[in-house]
Amino acid sequence: MGTPTEHVRDVVIIGGGVMGTSSAYHLARAGVRSVTLLESGELGGGSSAKPLGGVRAVFSDPANIALGARSLAAYTRFGREVGVDIGLQQVGYLFVIRNAADVPAFEHSVALQNAMGVPTRIIGPAEAVAQCPYLSGEDLVAAVWSPDDGFARPADVVRGYAAGATGLGVEIRTGAPVSAVEATPDGRARVHTTDGVYRASAVVCTAGAWSGRVATLAGVDLPIHPLRRQVAFTAPLTPPPGRVPFTIDYSTTAYFHGTEDGGLLMGWADPLQTPGFGREVSTDWHESLRAAVRTIAPGVADAPLVSGWAGLYEMTPDCNAVIGESDAGFRFLYAAGFSGHGFLQAPAVGECVTDLYLRRRPVVDVSGFALERFGQPAVRTELAIV
Repeated sequence: MGTPTEHVRDVVIIGGGVMGTSSAYHLARAGVRSVTLLESGELGGGSSAKPLGGVRAVFSDPANIALGARSLAAYTRFGREVGVDIGLQQVGYLFVIRNAADVPAFEHSVALQNAMGVPTRIIGPAEAVAQCPYLSGEDLVAAVWSPDDGFARPADVVRGYAAGATGLGVEIRTGAPVSAVEATPDGRARVHTTDGVYRASAVVCTAGAWSGRVATLAGVDLPIHPLRRQVAFTAPLTPPPGRVPFTIDYSTTAYFHGTEDGGLLMGWADPLQTPGFGREVSTDWHESLRAAVRTIAPGVADAPLVSGWAGLYEMTPDCNAVIGESDAGFRFLYAAGFSGHGFLQAPAVGECVTDLYLRRRPVVDVSGFALERFGQPAVRTELAIV
């Protein structure tokens, strides 16, 4: 066998989901022309294949609020800017509160969100039921209403960003798993794939739940583990539900929202789910799901469940992302570990990755997400994670 072909690039991105394609697009828009994105399978085939698609700025951490709000603004103009309809439905988010002890924390978060320009507000049980017709007012203390939030189609976002990046000169290679990443004597990276070797001044890791494995190749420890999450879909309801906000019960983590065929998407964060890369779809969790949904929406808890899917969360010890740069003998940037809210933050994170690469102040201060924070005991600073 001959010597593998070596391709010289400024940046190599590893991972072709929403975070990788957003980073590629924003790097190219900023004038970084020599960019290659490597994806081991198909674009959007990993964690981006099965997300909930929710978009929101309802968070308790200022950086998460800023990333969510900036990304939501980007999604509202996505069709005009990128030229792809992502099916954005701004039906609102409704965080249901059934424990009075939780209200002060949400009041503090809402005040912070308002100060940052996010129009959330605390509402009473009657208004919450008016916003979501399936919601039961029994045991309901209050709710957080965020009218601008909603959901979109992740696959179309990936497709749009990929097309936009390609149009700006980015090389995208699918079916190109990375087998090794090594430093060169001149401080660059050599990335080995099945179709050649890429030598780059910087590597960006956006491999979702697989980011820990990719980072290990570069000698970097990203504390990320995969966790299966499942959702189920009901049959079309009679009468059709119409507009149903993305409704989440903070106590049980049960959630649901309307679907295009007149049914509901339902889910629940199973506390007994063990870490792993398995994405098998099962039904053995349906009774627990129904029990959780019954606490807030008993009228739909027993609706027939006709389909579902499983995807992977990319979890970190404190349930917050890792965004930053490490010295691996070359520039190793990372944006991963979003613990369930990567899709909704992807546009703004792509901008931040670009800023970090160009060594300029990021549009959102993401310094608190740097890997170095794990030198201390993990403290969960974000409350609004399902």
